[in-house]
Amino acid sequence: MESKLIDTSLKDRVTALNRMIMNGEILTAFDKFYAENVTMQENEDQPTIGKTACRINEEVFVKGITEFRSAVVQNVIISDEISVVEWKFDFTHKDWGTRNFTQVSIQRWYDGQIVNEKFYYNK
Repeated sequence: MESKLIDTSLKDRVTALNRMIMNGEILTAFDKFYAENVTMQENEDQPTIGKTACRINEEVFVKGITEFRSAVVQNVIISDEISVVEWKFDFTHKDWGTRNFTQVSIQRWYDGQIVNEKFYYNK
């Protein structure tokens, strides 16, 4: 029975996080849902460690977007403090040009916040 409550609570957090991202509130969502000791990793690149360093990367990403067309959640899987979100993104970035791709994000949660997130996508 307790597991169901945890799943429901995690589902609510993931839903709120995804909604904020789709509304372009990426940095606000980051501040709200990411732990101080978070690690984030793009594909097989070296992970970035700590909320301050990860937020700097998020700021660089957000500031580089010149046109944001859409972010759509394709699928979500939630289980035992882990969430997997499949995204379809379409935007233009000043450094990367037009980007229209699918990304899978695996998030590990602890105490209501993301402590580890890894992104998988084609470069």
